[in-house]
Amino acid sequence: MIKDFILPDIGEGVVECELVEWLVKEGDTVVEDQPIADVMTDKALVQIPAPFAGVVTKLYYAKGDIAKVHAPLYAVQIEGAVEIAGESVTAEPAAAATVAKAAEPVAVTNATTSSSSSVSIEEFLLPDIGEGIVECELVEWLVSEGDWVEEDQPIADVMTDKALVQIPAIKAGKIAKLHYRKGQLAKVHAPLFAIEVEQVTSAPAATTNTDTVANAAPAAQIVSAEPARQGKALASPAVRRMARSLDIDLSRVPGTGKHGRVYKEDIARFQQGASNASAPSVAQVKEAPAQASQTQVPTSTVTQRADTVEPIRGVKAVMARMMVESVSSIPHFTYCEEFDLTDLVALRESMKVKYSSDEVKLTMMPFFMKSMSLALSQYPVMNSQVNADCTELTYKARHNIGMAVDSKVGLLVPNIKDVQDKSILEVAAEITRLTQAARSGRVAPADLKDGTISISNIGALGGTVATPIINKPEVAIVALGKLQTLPRFNAKGEVEARQIMQVSWSGDHRVIDGGTIARFCNLWKQYLEYPQEMLLAMR
Repeated sequence: MIKDFILPDIGEGVVECELVEWLVKEGDTVVEDQPIADVMTDKALVQIPAPFAGVVTKLYYAKGDIAKVHAPLYAVQIEGAVEIAGESVTAEPAAAATVAKAAEPVAVTNATTSSSSSVSIEEFLLPDIGEGIVECELVEWLVSEGDWVEEDQPIADVMTDKALVQIPAIKAGKIAKLHYRKGQLAKVHAPLFAIEVEQVTSAPAATTNTDTVANAAPAAQIVSAEPARQGKALASPAVRRMARSLDIDLSRVPGTGKHGRVYKEDIARFQQGASNASAPSVAQVKEAPAQASQTQVPTSTVTQRADTVEPIRGVKAVMARMMVESVSSIPHFTYCEEFDLTDLVALRESMKVKYSSDEVKLTMMPFFMKSMSLALSQYPVMNSQVNADCTELTYKARHNIGMAVDSKVGLLVPNIKDVQDKSILEVAAEITRLTQAARSGRVAPADLKDGTISISNIGALGGTVATPIINKPEVAIVALGKLQTLPRFNAKGEVEARQIMQVSWSGDHRVIDGGTIARFCNLWKQYLEYPQEMLLAMR
């Protein structure tokens, strides 16, 4: 049996998501809970697992397409169901033919009354409501057993470790059973509630009233082709932003979604229809005389180019909000310094071959973080946080140093926890792990929380000087420029090649002054320019 996998609710208010990557292809055999696809919502990157085993027969979307919640995402052939169906088909043909001949008069009579409703009880399985979430707390039932509910009606509020999520009904029916009590932990992919669904079954048309049915079909098609509109247009925030950017009134756009919901494709179709409204129809072109094309004067072809509108969503939208809030609420000031890392580069090169592996990449970053932690012990204000109204300053005991990573889903800043208690190799192992996770877009929420100070390595992309924006609620951030071989004078007045890096600090001028950040930077510089000083300062 081939069964469609319906994309479940993956976040409160999320009605569509971008298909980032298929992790399988058509024809692959998958097992239960195997990751099938990565999708991006306005909030996060979510991995969709397979709820049952089988063979993937069809992928309904291409990479980059917008997938609809409650619509088929892919089709899978369930092997066990196929075998049962095959047995029932091969076991019954002879008996079915005999019954058909014996009961032929009855079949005509029943054909007019066979369109009847039967009730079946279906279990609603709690869908994936966040990456890595396997259970959630049942905060509140919004219905009771025996209540009739409509499609998309809120059924329950559940609490994950990230947010409060509302679970809607995907079908209309009567609530037969609620499987959890308020306060209990509900399991993902386990039944949340049971619902009685009324199913209408109709036999093949065997009556003589075929003309009536045939005449009624076009009318039914006309009625169903017009989406149900309910006053104000239904659309997600991303769709509304797209309409505003194109100066389109959403109430005029025919929505193809449920209850007339407007999708991005509807806006594009409406815009294209408006631009083509003044163009001659195909029929008018065909009716034009054939000689007209011969008498026309050749003209140069002008290519029409349209602007591309792309909504900002997911991690990029979160980053945009955080940066605006940081700049608007924190008075930034910048301090730049030059580091001579010739000795550190030589030390790292001598250790790289021996200590690097698949799990540990001994880059320059572990030395930067460990030396920064040593300097933070002398200047704890650089590792502090200030409250919203700037009345309290909290000195953070842990040195959770963040690093900005340019991932495929946007800028992420995971942080290495407790650098003050880790060796350089332990810091290097954590950096390797978090870098790989960030570049794949799969950083755990815990790795993004509780940072105390940040490093942005713009030099990896070729920059030298920057003005980084503070990662609120932290009070300082540094940008590392690229390492350059430049001429410098030594102690004897001779010119020699040195490994030079420019670093650029941004500080919160409410709690940090220029003198403090300069003295802190000088101590950090001393540890990096003279690695033996860093080794002696370690505990």
